[in-house]
Amino acid sequence: MIGIIMGSQSDLPIMQQAADFLKSLEIPYELTVVSAHRTPERMFDYAKTAKERGLKVIIAGAGGAAHLPGMVASCTTLPVIGVPILSSNSIDGWDSVLSILQMPSGIPVATVALNGATNAGILAAKIIGTSESEVSQKLETYQNSLKDKVLGTVDEIKKLHPNEFDK
Repeated sequence: MIGIIMGSQSDLPIMQQAADFLKSLEIPYELTVVSAHRTPERMFDYAKTAKERGLKVIIAGAGGAAHLPGMVASCTTLPVIGVPILSSNSIDGWDSVLSILQMPSGIPVATVALNGATNAGILAAKIIGTSESEVSQKLETYQNSLKDKVLGTVDEIKKLHPNEFDK
């Protein structure tokens, strides 16, 4: 249902975060390496056949001169979520962020924070959740767990500092 692609194997530790989130919600995904610069034919084929293969969203992660998300977006009508990755050849990650963020009019790429693959997985699930009620329910449970986690932290702080805590 969701394609997760990256420019090289070195991006896998970051992109695995998106896969892990989708797996936790039992949302099917595929995961592979598709380089815009080293395997452009593979990239074009991946993007152009994504819809017929049943994909509904593509998450594309890349570092350095991060052309993968934008090039994929130019070849498909599916939503593409770009994950800028801080790579060894990167300029503090800004080159990746701007390469994905500054797309020309007509070829949008939703962009998450540097190394923000978990948020890319969440955003992809939210897109799927607009038409899949089961996914929407799982997202609601996930969001409630975040609230519960914060409130649990508040309770712990109150126990440690009962007279000093601002209510």
